[in-house]
Amino acid sequence: MTEFLQMIILAVVQGLTEFLPVSSSGHLV
Repeated sequence: MTEFLQMIILAVVQGLTEFLPVSSSGHLV
């Protein structure tokens, strides 16, 4: 289940970062 949850979290984060500036995504990474 942990891997499944991680996939969902990554998908959500990537979706949010698409709307946020590149600088924000860099901080998350």
